[in-house]
Amino acid sequence: MMVEFKNDMMRQYEMTDLGLPHHFLGLGVLQTDTCIFLHQKKYANTLLDKFGLKDCKFVATPLAVNEKLSKVDGSELADETLYRQMVGSLLYLTATRPDIMFAASLLARFMHNPTKKHMGTTKRVLRYIQGIMNYGIAYEKGKGAVLIGYCDSDWSGSEDDMRSTSGYAFNLGSGVFSWASIKQSSVALSTAEAEYMSAVEATAQAMWLRFVLSDLREEQNPVHHHKTRHINRRFHFIRDALQDGEIDLLYCKTEEQLADIFTKPLARDQFEYLRKALGVILAQHLEGSVGV
Repeated sequence: MMVEFKNDMMRQYEMTDLGLPHHFLGLGVLQTDTCIFLHQKKYANTLLDKFGLKDCKFVATPLAVNEKLSKVDGSELADETLYRQMVGSLLYLTATRPDIMFAASLLARFMHNPTKKHMGTTKRVLRYIQGIMNYGIAYEKGKGAVLIGYCDSDWSGSEDDMRSTSGYAFNLGSGVFSWASIKQSSVALSTAEAEYMSAVEATAQAMWLRFVLSDLREEQNPVHHHKTRHINRRFHFIRDALQDGEIDLLYCKTEEQLADIFTKPLARDQFEYLRKALGVILAQHLEGSVGV
């Protein structure tokens, strides 16, 4: 499929085949006979060195369980310029590290007047990066190219305005390639409403991804869109998408809900299980890997 696509591109446009890529926009690319592995080890190393955490003690999760942050927490103000640099760097690192997406998005809410508690939490995320430097996303060869989406929400997770957080992730049989952690635009009055608002975000993304895939000659049947069990009749967008055959809603067990990692801090065992399910693995686990 990839060879045919490349040949079609070369017939349509003036192109030169430079061979397999090794680096692209700060991303490392490792290719084996069985998969493509994307990582940002060099960039992560640079961050730790830049912010004085190169030899820091690592932690197993980016956030402590039940971590709650608010704009006013009683601690002193931190260096705003430094904080913005650190959080901005973490956001760029999410290009291959969906496991820190929720933490980076949460910290980005406090770019104005950050406190020392916010700074301490940011350093914890960097300490987590220290321990998993060789991790990245693996896209395996030979997996069925079926678009699968997961979505979830954390009801009233924001301490400042009681808004919920939506999270979603999409894959085509192996590692995720589209994900997000977003604070909802309005306050949900129930868990059902928060869940449905999350499903609306994910449904819109699913429809867009199907459109892009059709351009790449990967036509999709209705996408399996794993979501939790609540549906609020106030929203009609998903109902219309169902009736038009754009998506298919399936029940997903809580412990297998990949999007959970984008909505809240998790205990170590569940976090590591979902991280692996996202396709984020250690480079040495690849068959035929030569390291990164």
